[in-house]
Amino acid sequence: MVSAIVSRRNDGLESWLGRLSLTARILAVNIFALIVLAGGFFYLDSYRSQLIEERTDQAETEVQMAARAIAVAPTANRPRLLAVLGQANESRFRLYAGGNAPPVDGWRAGPATYELRDPASEQWQRHVARALDRAIDQVVGADVPEPFIEPARDTLGAWPEALAANRTGHAQSHVRRAPDRTPVISAATRVPGGGVLLMTTNQRDVVRTVRAERFWLGIVLLGTAALSIFLSVFLARTIARPLRRLAIAAHRVRLGRSREVQVPRLPARRDEIGTLARALSDMSQALRQRIDATEAFAADVAHEIKNPLASLRSAVDSLDLVGDAELRQKLIAIIRNDVGRLDRLITDISEASRMDAQLSRARFETIDLGAMIELLVAARDERGLDHGVRLAFARPNRGSALIFGDGHRLARAIENLVDNAISFSPPGGLVQVAATRDQDEIVVRVEDEGPGVPEHAREAIFNRFHSIRPEGEEFGRHSGLGLAIAKAIVEGHSGKIYVSDREGDAQGARFTIRIPAAQR
Repeated sequence: MVSAIVSRRNDGLESWLGRLSLTARILAVNIFALIVLAGGFFYLDSYRSQLIEERTDQAETEVQMAARAIAVAPTANRPRLLAVLGQANESRFRLYAGGNAPPVDGWRAGPATYELRDPASEQWQRHVARALDRAIDQVVGADVPEPFIEPARDTLGAWPEALAANRTGHAQSHVRRAPDRTPVISAATRVPGGGVLLMTTNQRDVVRTVRAERFWLGIVLLGTAALSIFLSVFLARTIARPLRRLAIAAHRVRLGRSREVQVPRLPARRDEIGTLARALSDMSQALRQRIDATEAFAADVAHEIKNPLASLRSAVDSLDLVGDAELRQKLIAIIRNDVGRLDRLITDISEASRMDAQLSRARFETIDLGAMIELLVAARDERGLDHGVRLAFARPNRGSALIFGDGHRLARAIENLVDNAISFSPPGGLVQVAATRDQDEIVVRVEDEGPGVPEHAREAIFNRFHSIRPEGEEFGRHSGLGLAIAKAIVEGHSGKIYVSDREGDAQGARFTIRIPAAQR
């Protein structure tokens, strides 16, 4: 089932895009935009066809109007009238009487009104323009008209459109292509009273208009292409390249080379990639610190376990060699004591090693610290206190010391502080616990009447396996993890823990916990 799901996820467009780098995708998107813009050449073909169609309709209208004028003109004036009409419309008019008779040609009575240019006599720029015309016509699939060739024998039968107009009585037109690829439009109609009038015109301005539009479209296309390439390079440098650097650094961290890797922070960037870079850098540093802490913790565990194990081994090895019953009982007591030390040490080590993971998975809820500490103090009193030490708690008003957290873990932290205060208190001493609200924080204080904590050791006592024990206490009763566990729990609740002297001239230590208050 799992493989089938994975297979479906890897199919289709997502799988195909997965083979492309981000740079290639950026370039592909920009190229796609260029392709869409290049589709304007198809529009130009449609524009040219529409323009030629309009000119063809115009030619049919003009030839019909000219036919009416020819019909009312005297026969002797018709050649001159054809010449005048041709000069007005830049066209050539020919009047066919029918059969094989030659036409009455306006160019014989006046100058030629257009010229079919020979491509071989033109400059190279025209050759380039015509080559572009042919290439674009082939790309867009444009219809190419048949070549325009003047008939060797100019009669009515040489012009299909003239024959069709004579047969149907309606104006007919045809589009042909001059040698220089400019359109030649011919239109014919029947003249009232007899004959067929043929008009031919070389529409060079159609080609000039289309080429001008194509030129500006090409300029826009080239400018857009240059801009697209620039944007692609810019995006690749500002997005793809930093992401590639971050990916390589993350890959090296994954391979276990975190101490050697400097993840780029990109401090100059204030966008999402800069935020990602700094987050990855901070994560790498945190991972490096976690690895260092794990290695140091493992070394400390080995060192702490080594001492009771060495004592236990010595006692066990000596047990078989000792025959005195009283001495054997002492050795057995040492073994029991060392086993107890190992049990307490392993329990505390297990608790400390699981603390971070348990806090990250814990479900926080609203807790009344005042009520919780009251229950802790009552339970501690019931178990009894050593050396006549007294325990007092100044309970706050109900509901005034609310926090959002894990009650079980917080109880463990406060209990560790209370146990620590009791162990350092002199016989008959007083341990005071208080919980108050200070603006947006809940403050818990645990004070004792012991010797206090030297200023140089106030940071070190929260380190794992660091322990300063009161005089006369039996060695091995504490693992040195209680305050470290309390600190981890408090910091896991976004709080702070520190130690200071008591106020005034009172002797002893004051441990203070500050945790954000729950939002009401």
